[in-house]
Amino acid sequence: MAKLYLVPTPVGNLEDMTFRAIRILKEVDLILAEDTRTTGFLLKHFDIRNKMQSHHKFNEHGTAASIVSRIQAGENIALVSDAGTPGISDPGFLLVRACVEKGLEVECLPGATAFVPALVNSGFPTDRFCFEGFLPQKKGRQTKLKSLALEERTIILYESPFRVVKTLMQLAEFLGENRKISVSREISKLHEETVRGTLSEVIAHFQSNEPRGEFVIIISSI
Repeated sequence: MAKLYLVPTPVGNLEDMTFRAIRILKEVDLILAEDTRTTGFLLKHFDIRNKMQSHHKFNEHGTAASIVSRIQAGENIALVSDAGTPGISDPGFLLVRACVEKGLEVECLPGATAFVPALVNSGFPTDRFCFEGFLPQKKGRQTKLKSLALEERTIILYESPFRVVKTLMQLAEFLGENRKISVSREISKLHEETVRGTLSEVIAHFQSNEPRGEFVIIISSI
């Protein structure tokens, strides 16, 4: 039976690509890519010569039905994001749901995702945690920050280098400057860095050192 494959791709180091992921991307009838240019570099590196189609947050509502129809017709299709596991703060959920609703098989390969190494590397409890991804940019942001102040589990957030200092300062406002955090950036890349300390200490670090790369913020439980 044809199926949808969710294929994780490296978040930084190309050596994190699995043999199985390479095989699947070579064998499927079509690769859905968040950005065909980014995925094109990956495919070229691993000598994968296959057809690609754009599938991103701006068109996924409109393309899901046609992709489901293709799988129903017998095509095996793989979905990749720019980095990491599709569906984790990246497109994927809508397509998976559409396939499940039609009784189609979905298979997610194990592989890279940024928050797992950041969480384990933080030194904070990993038995109970909540993944919040990116905070709302405008509507609902303060409500979310208030709820995080009451959260008793380890908290995981994603943030861009352009907003990370602002987000840390807002976290300090709602959670207190002495709350311990661990901030990882450039995970699995050459300049990977993890900064640990209180919110005030980590804010000072990134005010003195220009933030670069994608960030994972791990916040200790109350």
